[in-house]
Amino acid sequence: MSDDAGLSGERSAGSGRTLGDIQIRDPFLLDDRSVYWLYGSTDENIWSGPGVGFDSYRGPDLRTWEGPFEVFRPPAGCWSEGMYWAPEVHEHQGRFFMFATFTAPDGFRGTQVLVADAPQGPFTPWSEGAITPRKWQCLDGTLFVDDAGAPWLVYCQEWTQIHDGAVWAQRLTHDLREADGVPVFLFNASDAPWAGPLDHPKVHAADLPVYVTDGPFLFRLAGGHLIMLWSSFGEQGYAMASLTRRPGRSPGRGRRRSRRCGRGRAASA
Repeated sequence: MSDDAGLSGERSAGSGRTLGDIQIRDPFLLDDRSVYWLYGSTDENIWSGPGVGFDSYRGPDLRTWEGPFEVFRPPAGCWSEGMYWAPEVHEHQGRFFMFATFTAPDGFRGTQVLVADAPQGPFTPWSEGAITPRKWQCLDGTLFVDDAGAPWLVYCQEWTQIHDGAVWAQRLTHDLREADGVPVFLFNASDAPWAGPLDHPKVHAADLPVYVTDGPFLFRLAGGHLIMLWSSFGEQGYAMASLTRRPGRSPGRGRRRSRRCGRGRAASA
């Protein structure tokens, strides 16, 4: 496990916590040498008001947790003042990179990259603001490194802007600091045969049906198939689905198959 000497960000930390004791949304797990780090949207009010930052928890068995630990607090003059969402942490080239959703004062949101030398942070800005398109409503960016070693950011463009939420892939520079080239369109939420329009008072007056894309995450199976998990709404509520690509494909190429693999009750927004 990484050196714990930097846990100065501990805030009223305690041990023996269970998930029922932790306020968190958009959870993400990092396995750091068999010690698990739990990250997520941890502000008391993630929808409005000034943002506090991100806290994390660590544990040996996915059952009990120690924390919270302060892993990110916005620096003075930060371009985003609130709505800090869905942090993911990936180890890459010997450092730890956080991909998190931030919202600008004009309402546009995107994924910024932060960096630290250890899972417990402190994470500091690495990219110059968001690396997603500036005037797009983007969220839930995740890192994927293809077989050629090229890093990609895969993220959602929100239904709030385009009605039919989309998933895009953006190649990054090898240091993860900037976008490299132009975004590659992957799919719209309505392309999945099981996905249905959002039934929510916010969209009842919309001119077009609204379809949601949330939370893409990519990984390879032992046989080489590329799997993407993502979420949307179906007939029975909020659901998770999987997309499959044949071996040797990058996120932006090849045919895909979509399959719903679970469902659950949607959280209130």
